[in-house]
Amino acid sequence: MARPDHPQREDALVQLFNEDQEPHDSAALRRQSSEDLRKAGILPNVPGLFDETASKPDAILLSHAQEDHTGLLRHSPVEIPIYASVGTSKMMLAGSKFAGQPALPQERHREIHAGRPVQIGDFCVTAFSVDHSIYGAQAFLIEAEDKTVLYSGDLRMHGRKPGMHKSLIKAVKDRTIDVLLMEGTHISHPDHRGPNEYDLEDEIVGHIQSAPGLVLASFSPQHVDRLVGFFRATKKTDRIFNADAYTAFVMHLIASETSIPRPESTEQVKVFFPKFFEETYEKQRLEKFFTLMSPARIGMEEIRSNPSRYVMLFRPSMLESDFGGILPDGSRCLYSRRTVYRLLQTLSMAGVPWFFDKSCRAYRVRPGFKFPVIEPTAKTDAPLAVTSSELEPLVEKLISDGETFAATLQQFLDTLRQSRCEP
Repeated sequence: MARPDHPQREDALVQLFNEDQEPHDSAALRRQSSEDLRKAGILPNVPGLFDETASKPDAILLSHAQEDHTGLLRHSPVEIPIYASVGTSKMMLAGSKFAGQPALPQERHREIHAGRPVQIGDFCVTAFSVDHSIYGAQAFLIEAEDKTVLYSGDLRMHGRKPGMHKSLIKAVKDRTIDVLLMEGTHISHPDHRGPNEYDLEDEIVGHIQSAPGLVLASFSPQHVDRLVGFFRATKKTDRIFNADAYTAFVMHLIASETSIPRPESTEQVKVFFPKFFEETYEKQRLEKFFTLMSPARIGMEEIRSNPSRYVMLFRPSMLESDFGGILPDGSRCLYSRRTVYRLLQTLSMAGVPWFFDKSCRAYRVRPGFKFPVIEPTAKTDAPLAVTSSELEPLVEKLISDGETFAATLQQFLDTLRQSRCEP
């Protein structure tokens, strides 16, 4: 919340693309300091929020826990309180423990509840729950000096909670909204209505029923609607839902507020500990969680002995680290179109030529493709005379190329290891 006396700035924008018009690498940006981001023109020029040229804002309103909204919080002054829903704080906790995402410091968090106006300085703020892919998302109605701003946050109208947007419309329909801040949201398709989460649940049931073996589900557990859909579909098909540690953590956090049971207290859910979690849970201070979930734990040997009994949360990194590169016969993987496109984008960034093979309805790498081999130079006993002025630009280019290559590899590794992105 900026104060009325703050100067207006036209350059207070986040740069989403680099000078080559390519999206910034979020993994690389996390490693940079505020000063580095400011020099690169990435940190938005908001007086008092990311610099000390003006008084600090009274508060930060955080609509939800996805990184395009939370990624720069760590660069803001720690004295500024952050208003967010309890659900958002829980999703940020889970993301920080399992997906390398920003945490919401407890000392900065101020709970804001839907429908309850809160006075912040000269502003009256009322939050409204909105239906979004991530749990705990909110819109904000902001009032001051007889003016009203409505910020939609990220919202959709095809989730499991259509009553949320109806409540928002009902609350503001008789008000004069001076400014509407609308997030970039997919409102509709010009040719047809896409499926809602209930339609997808029915589709998932059909895929599970026709699967001869293990069903793998690839999605982010922070997408709680999708998590509910897979859990319900698993029950309808008389299978057992296998949650990985990340998913089990989310289920435990939100069980009191949703229809999802706590994994440790039901026979309908088993918990699989991926190798990566077993190697890092102590570092993440998750010993109590490890102990809590251990009675519900299931091992790979038990899964392989009866794969058609289970629907299992799956991440690409698990293929090698947990399945040893070989899935049980008859396995079927269910994933979203967005997940595939992001993996393909990573391959493109690495220069790997892929194409869609209509004959087998699958994406493939062009036959015969090999990464270029560096040819060794001819051996010579003659000393190579190189001046420092000649060597310096070569070394600078080598460092630059190395940083670019390392950033690409890091993004590829993040995708494989955590499958962080929302499906």
